[in-house]
Amino acid sequence: MNIPFLDLKAQYKSIKEEVLPAINNVLDNTAYVLGKPVAEFEQAFAKAHDAKFCYCVNSGTAGNHMVLWALGVGPGDEVIIPDNTFIATAWGATLCGATPVSVDCHPESYNIDPKRIVAAITPKTKAIVAVHLYGQAANMGVISEELMVNGFELKEKGVFVHKDSGQTIYLVEDCAQAHISEYKGTRVGGLGIASSFSFYPGKNLGAYGEGGAVMTDNVELAKKFKMIRDHGAEQKYYHQIYGHNYRMEGIQGAVLGVKLKHLEDWTNGRRRVAEKYKELLRDVEGLKLPTEMDYAKHVYHLFVVQVSGQRSEISGQRSERRDELQKFLGEQGIATGLHYPVPLHQQPCFEHLGYKKGDFPVSEQLAEQGLSLPMYAELTDEQIGYVCEKVKEFFKK
Repeated sequence: MNIPFLDLKAQYKSIKEEVLPAINNVLDNTAYVLGKPVAEFEQAFAKAHDAKFCYCVNSGTAGNHMVLWALGVGPGDEVIIPDNTFIATAWGATLCGATPVSVDCHPESYNIDPKRIVAAITPKTKAIVAVHLYGQAANMGVISEELMVNGFELKEKGVFVHKDSGQTIYLVEDCAQAHISEYKGTRVGGLGIASSFSFYPGKNLGAYGEGGAVMTDNVELAKKFKMIRDHGAEQKYYHQIYGHNYRMEGIQGAVLGVKLKHLEDWTNGRRRVAEKYKELLRDVEGLKLPTEMDYAKHVYHLFVVQVSGQRSEISGQRSERRDELQKFLGEQGIATGLHYPVPLHQQPCFEHLGYKKGDFPVSEQLAEQGLSLPMYAELTDEQIGYVCEKVKEFFKK
């Protein structure tokens, strides 16, 4: 049996009769950039996350940048981010000229560890980016509590001001992997001052190309978002602030508008797959399954297991047990993924920040032991059973 890591063809076939007319409508009306399909999707997506304002952009990375840019993050500032995340989270800070500051992740949720954030705060800290990684919400409430216990007061949602120094820190969400995920019954995207989303094709809600969005309840920030994505202008050729070309293509808005109607069902499908994996793999010694925290509704963008065990010999070379499992599954026709094999603090581009191996042990362990199993709503029980059967076969060797 051949099982891809992600089967976008299966998803496309299920909505082909809906999505093609939507694309043709954009072509017929030559609404190639922004336009009605994008505006309608923005309204629907904001409503789906109980937010007031949503503006679509041309990538999740653009969204990461826009949020911090609009908040005034710039050279000399520091932005706290989880060490265990895709590098686009860090680009939000670096594109503003700021410095990303890594914090280790929680060993169960895999998200930024709230208890470690305060130690990373300096007088230069301007923002904290909480990534809802793999589809599970970060513990936003505890992050807020830790800030308030350490002298910060909540002035408005996602805005903390130190009662003595007056330092302001913004709490931002990176929701690239967490569409309609929930924290204590509230959907992500409106839990901080602002948030960013990605619609890269492989996401739970993916475009047919690049795409992203930013979201906020703050009126003034929303006004900045709208201008920044369109060269800093409210009116064509009149540029009030610095900006960029971060506009979304009309076709992507049309595609996302169709797919959003199916997102709830697809999310339930992913949760079904996750529960089946957990049921069939729960007794496998040496395999750690992901934990759904009691405060979260996980949407399982990824199903990341950890493979424990010492290094062993393969063809005379030292190898991680995780790598052996990935190789074995590949030989059985099962595609898997690594998210992420190199933590941010060990990336060559961040050598100048002075981090060293051992600084963030939980992130490093995930990098060495984490393996993402196939995850998409269309996986059948037969396919799930085959994956689990082969995983068990490996651990019996």
